Amino acid sequence: MPKPRMNNAHTKLLALRPLAKRRKSFLCAGVSACSLLVMSASVHAANSASAPQTRATAHNIAPRTPARVAPSIPAKPRHTTENIVITGLANTVHGYQPGGGLIREQDGVKAVSTVDRDFMDKQAPMATAFQLASLLPGANVATSDPFGFSPSTDISVRGLGGDSIGYVLEGMPLNDVAYSSGYPGQFADSENYQQIALAQGSSDLDSPVLNAAGGLMQLSFRNPAKKAGGFASVSYGSYNTNREFIRMDTGDIAHTGLRGFISYSHGATDNWRGPGRDEKQHVDFKFLKEWGQGNHASLLGSFNSTITSYYPQASMESWKSDGIGGANNLLARYDASNQSNGANYWRLWRQPERTFYAGAPIHLRLTDRLTLDSTPYAQFAYGNAPGGTVLSESGLYQGTQALPDTLNLPGAQDGSAVVRANYTQRSYRSGFTVALHYKKAWNDFVFGYWYDYGDDNEQQPFTAVQTNGASADIWAENASSQIHLANGQKLLGGSFHTISQSNALFAGDHISLLHDRLAIDLGFKIVMLNRSGTNNVPGPQYRVGSNSMEPLPRLGLRWHIDDHNQIFFNATTNFRAPDQTALYNAYDPSSGSLVTAGTNNLRDEYSISEELGYRLSNRWFVGSLTLFNYNFTNRQISTLAIQNGSIITTTMNAGGQTSRGVDVEVGLKPWHHFSPYVSGEYLHATIDNNISAEGDVLPTKGRTAVRSPSLQAAIGLSYDDGHLFGVATVHYTGHQYATFMNDERMPDHTTGDLAIGYRFSDHYHLHQPTIRMNFINITNEHYLSGVASPTLNARDTTGIHGNTISGSAPSYYIGGGFAALATISTGF
Repeated sequence: MPKPRMNNAHTKLLALRPLAKRRKSFLCAGVSACSLLVMSASVHAANSASAPQTRATAHNIAPRTPARVAPSIPAKPRHTTENIVITGLANTVHGYQPGGGLIREQDGVKAVSTVDRDFMDKQAPMATAFQLASLLPGANVATSDPFGFSPSTDISVRGLGGDSIGYVLEGMPLNDVAYSSGYPGQFADSENYQQIALAQGSSDLDSPVLNAAGGLMQLSFRNPAKKAGGFASVSYGSYNTNREFIRMDTGDIAHTGLRGFISYSHGATDNWRGPGRDEKQHVDFKFLKEWGQGNHASLLGSFNSTITSYYPQASMESWKSDGIGGANNLLARYDASNQSNGANYWRLWRQPERTFYAGAPIHLRLTDRLTLDSTPYAQFAYGNAPGGTVLSESGLYQGTQALPDTLNLPGAQDGSAVVRANYTQRSYRSGFTVALHYKKAWNDFVFGYWYDYGDDNEQQPFTAVQTNGASADIWAENASSQIHLANGQKLLGGSFHTISQSNALFAGDHISLLHDRLAIDLGFKIVMLNRSGTNNVPGPQYRVGSNSMEPLPRLGLRWHIDDHNQIFFNATTNFRAPDQTALYNAYDPSSGSLVTAGTNNLRDEYSISEELGYRLSNRWFVGSLTLFNYNFTNRQISTLAIQNGSIITTTMNAGGQTSRGVDVEVGLKPWHHFSPYVSGEYLHATIDNNISAEGDVLPTKGRTAVRSPSLQAAIGLSYDDGHLFGVATVHYTGHQYATFMNDERMPDHTTGDLAIGYRFSDHYHLHQPTIRMNFINITNEHYLSGVASPTLNARDTTGIHGNTISGSAPSYYIGGGFAALATISTGF
């Protein structure tokens, strides 16, 4: 959905044509005896799952034995890889995962970092996928509130924005069909995640995404329990926050082998700064059927409905003068006597949205050598990103057409009145992926196809505001509540309808040699994207369209030096088309003038990336070190702009970019119940060319890319003895430039979180009743959490040809303040 984010118009970006934007089989690969601790946890969990007295638990967690001693498991030769499939009641045992659940052994050809249940179970239950992944190397998360209710959030990985990352839930894409962004509050409730995996460098060959130059976030649901039961929790905390969650597991339904779960949650919170209250309702479900030798099919999905209040972004000037107060907040009361103040009334900026995702992953073993994987999916999304603005009663335009109408608006003063400028997006999406795997000797071939169909309709109607600040139908679904012209038509600031179709063919081979000491991955993917649409307001532009076709080869290698050490290398290519609204003209309804100019001559972003890494896994440690390099052409940068009073996410073409750096992460396997974790990144990202602006050229070549902190580091320390548990984390993010000319930057910041709790023994029908406290931003740091809207230059700058190029102030997310939350939970 397009998201409202700031109050300031960036007229220069408008002039530069910004583009309006916006699986349970949990498989633990026990490769060798070096993963003894993880394997022992799995064996213990499996034994518990078969015990008659075991019931469904909070997160399918098996009861623990009093002595936390891993059973002795003989070491296996490397060529006999053991796959431990953890299902039903045992998807983890608390306190056994390295780094407190923030790292696990990897065996692939690319860098992947993970977050598992051991960590997630200790966090605030409403934490989003972005917040849960924020300690991983390269992950730079910008938030606007402590609990993750606000949609004004973003993530960048190795300096690449959230719209450059693919989001996939068990084979189903979650990116916005129009803007490529991901909205983590819509994805799923954290209690239902089994794992979050972040591949920092690239997507998988078969991933149904188009934009993943910045990596891939893969989300997997827990499997339904094999016995009927459930889990419930209640939370209350700062800012009148409350949240309730319940999940029911069916167990084996009528001895059919079919089992499932469905969950419901409700949450609400006051804005931590300024007026406003957020409310959210969410449903997740998954049904699973397993049969034969590894065949399984599932149906899963999520429904989300939310109404959130707006946190305005700040300029550097307003941050220094007002901090978390003053002009950086909306107004609590409607001021009918002052239109500028009236337009900043908080109720005019509430953002409602609802989404529904559904997918049906299927895995079939056709023969001993041949398997088939397929994931059909369907999605629906609707939302409104409104904002207060002032509209004239006469002299209006519909597109470029002058209107004779004179409106009669409530509270008008001198021929103008405060109105709510809506920006609605209604999108439908469906598609499927299918992949055929054939294994022979040392080869594992894959041939596959992905098809995706998107239907996106965006409009900008206006709604009258009464003299008391009331404005009807914040969903903007009821046409009768909107401003109409004399001919019965709605007054529109814009109306676009786009059909997009993606086709991708891919083929690859995973080659395993020397008893799997050497692995070679070869792959090729060709992606074809077609967009066609109509601009439905009067003007010279009606039909628009674009076509893209990009070949995407890839190569990967992994070498086991011995049982504890390995190296890996990969080279991949990625592409991204500009946001579809780049096709359309947009007009000012007060003058008919062109606000943004659409074009069919769009340039796709293309990138080539390489990774070279080392991994260690021994009795005590799991760790990795990855060197990376990216080269971009037509780099797409996410920013913000005002379109006729509504604030929408946009992109701009930033030309070439080179990014190089190193990621490191190390986790200790549990020692005396303690599991520390450390991660860090050094990043050097530079702009490769000068950028045209206002008839001249800005000397940007060689300057540091925006949103690219040179240093990031995180430390986590977990303790878990089966009853008492806790985790303390500290995260440091270095300064980030907010302009391409590097004439303004946001300062570095350090934040810390703390969680502590206690699990009681089973009592009657209650399994592991638990109480915990979460303290977020425990030092109450007031800080800027990220760059919301970068600009070319903040100050007036002399171009290469001698002309003065006017400056435009960037805007920033203000990070959430201190918050505390108490949670009581139990399985049953």
